[in-house]
Amino acid sequence: MTVFRFFVLVCVLSMSFSGLSAQELELQLRNQHPISEGADRFYRETHNETWQPAQTAVIVCDMWDAHHCVNAVRRGAELAPRIDAFVRAMRSRGATIIHAPSSCMEYYAQHPARLRAQATPLVESMPADIENWCNQIPAEEAATYPLDQSAGGEDDDPDEHRRWAQRLEASGRNPRSPWQAQTAAIAIDPKQDYLSDSGPEIWSILAERGISNVILAGVHTNMCVLGRPFGLRRLVMGGKNVVLARDLTDTMYDPQAWPYANHFTGTDLIISHIERYVCPTISSDQVLGGQEFRYASDRRPRLVMLIAEDEYKTETTLPVFAAKHLSHNFRVTTCYARESDPSKLVGIEDVASADALLVSVRRRALPTRDLELVREFAARGKPMIGIRTASHAFSLRKGEPPTGFDVWPEFDAEVWGGSYSGHHANNLSTTLELDASAMAHPIVAAAGLTSGFKPGGSLYNTAPLLPGTELLLVGSVPNDETPQPLAWTFVRNDGGRSFYTSLGHIDDFAQAEFETLLSAAIHWACDLELPALAQVETQNTRYASGGS
Repeated sequence: MTVFRFFVLVCVLSMSFSGLSAQELELQLRNQHPISEGADRFYRETHNETWQPAQTAVIVCDMWDAHHCVNAVRRGAELAPRIDAFVRAMRSRGATIIHAPSSCMEYYAQHPARLRAQATPLVESMPADIENWCNQIPAEEAATYPLDQSAGGEDDDPDEHRRWAQRLEASGRNPRSPWQAQTAAIAIDPKQDYLSDSGPEIWSILAERGISNVILAGVHTNMCVLGRPFGLRRLVMGGKNVVLARDLTDTMYDPQAWPYANHFTGTDLIISHIERYVCPTISSDQVLGGQEFRYASDRRPRLVMLIAEDEYKTETTLPVFAAKHLSHNFRVTTCYARESDPSKLVGIEDVASADALLVSVRRRALPTRDLELVREFAARGKPMIGIRTASHAFSLRKGEPPTGFDVWPEFDAEVWGGSYSGHHANNLSTTLELDASAMAHPIVAAAGLTSGFKPGGSLYNTAPLLPGTELLLVGSVPNDETPQPLAWTFVRNDGGRSFYTSLGHIDDFAQAEFETLLSAAIHWACDLELPALAQVETQNTRYASGGS
């Protein structure tokens, strides 16, 4: 071989291997882990994996051409083009595409993709019960399932649902199971795709093609995506490296059922359940670029709660509060401190994409970049809410932060407009008073506070307040005639709205009046309609009932 020909061959091989490398899938898999052994609080964590497309399949679950829930039809019509784009991109990179519209195989009896699936030899060794629905895997046994879907999860208006059923029946479809095929919005490639709703068939396709990685997309997360014979649970139990495309799905969940949350919050809850107990998730933008898919009617602002304090148990009280009072109007993410390293707030990178920030942190020096995220957030004029120790969140009592860490001693003044300087004795009972000039303020009016509210914990010394604040509540203790500000609003230099209260003791969260105040303040800070007092009281009662 001449030197020239050898050089050409080397170049061709180099280009070929470079092309193969470019086709690799670089994915960020997201799980949730307990903050410590046996804890009921979880943090999100991502890790990178590189998948070979030839060893990867995408299963499209039950993206039907019709459904008995008209709202599910609407969401499906919005989702289908995004799934189609994802499928096309994965197919072009060499992944196997399996379309699984359950109970629709008769429609595709002569379709090449269906015939291809049927022609695949069934493997001798298969996971147990691969042909059956799966309600639970062992990892889920100790978990509390996050949704009540016992009534079927339909979230339609009753009159519209009735008219939709009439329309389905008039078109010759069974109103309870009207699906006949996969939606036409998701293309099926007759030359290389597969069509099957059979667990053994799909398992055999995966085995024949040497596929170890599987991405599930489609509907509905809490039912078919999890439970089908080809669903997440069966694939996990069979040993596949399976993930859910968390933004390419929907949930059958009715907000009139436990936990009485927004429909999309219901989807978030089931995704969290999956990330904790079943398998990791990815998002479609990791393949398609741009942003994660989001339904047009999902207009919830994203509220990130930073929780890192050892005094008042807000790691327990705040998530429960959020579930009761914020699940309708907000998309809530919680960042906890690591127990092994209290200065590290796991998931603090979510602050960069947050719409609002709630702070319950006490005297933490953070890694410089992490604290910079908080500074940058405030500088963008976004809403900020602080409770209790947030007045001294990022300042140390004494000494300097370690190398690579930073503090923000001016945080109280710059973000809340306060002047925290310690607190009164813990054994002094605080008397709360409504500031006379604030009676008409929307937060006070919506909260319905009365003199019967008894703050827990010590009274903070927070005076004097800076210009730009509006005082809402004051508190006093025996033998000290100087009242201290308890709650106020503040317009920051960046123009952003802030609300701060030195309330937030565990005993405060045990009183409905405080939770009503905090809920009203968060809605106000985000310029959302404040929930009526009657609505809050009803939500408290319903949530406390546990759905009974």
